[in-house]
Amino acid sequence: MAVPAHFSIVTLGVADVAASASFYRRLGWEQRGDQSVGITWFRTAGTWIGLFGYAELAEDVGLDAGPVAQAGSAPAYRGVTLALNFASEAEVDDAMAEALEAGAVHVKKPTRAEWGGYSGYWADPDGHLWEVAYAPGMPAREDGTIEVPRG
Repeated sequence: MAVPAHFSIVTLGVADVAASASFYRRLGWEQRGDQSVGITWFRTAGTWIGLFGYAELAEDVGLDAGPVAQAGSAPAYRGVTLALNFASEAEVDDAMAEALEAGAVHVKKPTRAEWGGYSGYWADPDGHLWEVAYAPGMPAREDGTIEVPRG
């Protein structure tokens, strides 16, 4: 059996589940589950984002937690970004403005990229990096999904 190429959940380790959940609600994302059990869920296009205590997630994985990001501080690069693709540059600008209004930390202003698109970055209260992008070769569908061309 081959391992199927899909994932159902991206779980983010966060310092304060309630505070992070509040941030994602301010983005207008649909929340599910009972936050009082220590984890909560937000619907995305076809998958879910889980918010789980930082130390608790490390314990679940069986690794040392290390330092927790300080809310509002410049994020540490962790080798991972999450991306939200949009149908136009204007939508990227709007999404960036809404994320900042909701409490995101500004990382990189949206600019035209060498690959022909337009993108910028913000970080959530725990420093998880989110790219907002318009990629003309991979236009976002109405549901937010994209198709990466062969080639």
